[in-house]
Amino acid sequence: MKQEENIIPYGRQHIDEKDVRAVIETLNSDFLTQGPKISEFEQKFASYVGAKHAVAVNNATAGLHLAVLALGLQKGQKVITTPITFAASANCVRYAGGEVWFADIDKKTYNLSLVATKKLIESKPKGFFTGIIPVDFAGLPVNTEEFRNLANEHNLWIIEDACHAPGGSFQDSKGVIQKCGNCAYSDMSIFSFHPVKHIACGEGGMITTNSDQHAKKLRLLRSHGITKENMTVNHGGWFYEMQELGFNYRLTDIQSALGITQLLKNDEGVKRRNEIASKYKEAFRGKLSFQDLPEGHYNAHHLFVIEVEKRKELYDFLRTHNIFAQIHYIPVHTLPYYKQIGYDGAALKNAEDYYKKCISIPMFPSLTDEEQDYVINKVLAFI
Repeated sequence: MKQEENIIPYGRQHIDEKDVRAVIETLNSDFLTQGPKISEFEQKFASYVGAKHAVAVNNATAGLHLAVLALGLQKGQKVITTPITFAASANCVRYAGGEVWFADIDKKTYNLSLVATKKLIESKPKGFFTGIIPVDFAGLPVNTEEFRNLANEHNLWIIEDACHAPGGSFQDSKGVIQKCGNCAYSDMSIFSFHPVKHIACGEGGMITTNSDQHAKKLRLLRSHGITKENMTVNHGGWFYEMQELGFNYRLTDIQSALGITQLLKNDEGVKRRNEIASKYKEAFRGKLSFQDLPEGHYNAHHLFVIEVEKRKELYDFLRTHNIFAQIHYIPVHTLPYYKQIGYDGAALKNAEDYYKKCISIPMFPSLTDEEQDYVINKVLAFI
């Protein structure tokens, strides 16, 4: 089949026979949900990122929601995040009745700007803000050490949205490699197992933390607020108590079995993603802009984003050649819901300039050299 007849998406899951066998074994077991595969996945994931606890949930949005609740976010409290992210990074604050404040991005890394965040915090009275949700955009780790130092000055918590970055890392000021999600400098971190992400479970998410207290709260909230531990009374083996108003945010054993086998392949997948990124950079350097890589950072490359002047034209051109690029993301503050509640006219120039030019081209481990050459040639032919 000619390359022009194959569809090349911006992202794609990679499922092999080991994944299939793991799911079949679980389907043939005694537990499809609330069984042993969930805790096995949690333990292996926590070990992989270097965190004390990992709490599995049914998607990353649920993870973000539970994280802000476990940290005690109250109605009216204010949280800072980036406008260049999927809406869930901001929506979780709204779910709890909080207010979202957006700080601008760094023009080179596309991540939440430390400078802009500091400026925003210092423009308000002490205690005005409650927390920060930085995002490891496209797989590039945020330097959470720098954000932690800022947060400590103002008594703020940090949730690292690491949905794009399992396997990513940065080198801190002591020369220590800090893996995304190890919570060395954050209170909690969130991961996604959506099909186009590194670890594909169909749907699913994980919250990591080093706090015993937070982990206990997260586990309670993810299952209706119901527990058999620390009950006020106990009438027998069947008895349980609903101690808080929780949610049905559980992950299944089927998804966990798939997550375990996917996790085993992640280092290899991230290595391949970096090979693809290096080839793109070599081809495009001096011709167009792409995400910067700060010294000491290891990008997990969920996405490879380029900036072009005629973005819509390139998007349409690539689709005529069966290259299904995507746009990541429409700035959250410009979405109708956020405009209606008072974000219209927010001064976030870097984010808005980025959005005018950004386009994500194919990036996934099973992308072949032939397919990547085809994508490169089409992009260069257009520009």
